[in-house]
Amino acid sequence: VDKSAWIASGLAGVLSDSVVLMIKTQGYHWNITGPMFTPIHEMTETLYTDLFEAIDVIAERIRALGELAPMSVTDMISDARLNEEHTQRSAQGMIEQLISDNEMLVRNLREVAAIAARYSDGATEDLLNARMAAHEKAIWMLRSIASS
Repeated sequence: VDKSAWIASGLAGVLSDSVVLMIKTQGYHWNITGPMFTPIHEMTETLYTDLFEAIDVIAERIRALGELAPMSVTDMISDARLNEEHTQRSAQGMIEQLISDNEMLVRNLREVAAIAARYSDGATEDLLNARMAAHEKAIWMLRSIASS
């Protein structure tokens, strides 16, 4: 496997996790209840909108590396490390799950960034570092809500 295919494979996993997290975040946005409804509803909209935009950038990077981006939900679900949501959670449970999922995605991003660095692919490494920063900010914001 050449280096571009190796990096693109890692990016496909990040893309798949990002799709799962986007859908989960949007589901929480729709279904949040309780006294923290407004701030959580607004925050989840910001988060899923950011993920939607990031997914396109990640897919385009895969294409720039000469590989095909995942095309089916089935493929993305099977490639993702994150799990789909099948439970109606409390507002606190939703926030805790989003913190956990964002933390896992940061770990995945770090792994793929290390591969990109090993192969001197600065463009992919920059993209992944920017995504890590976005998810770390999301974690900080979610933890701030969780502690209130």
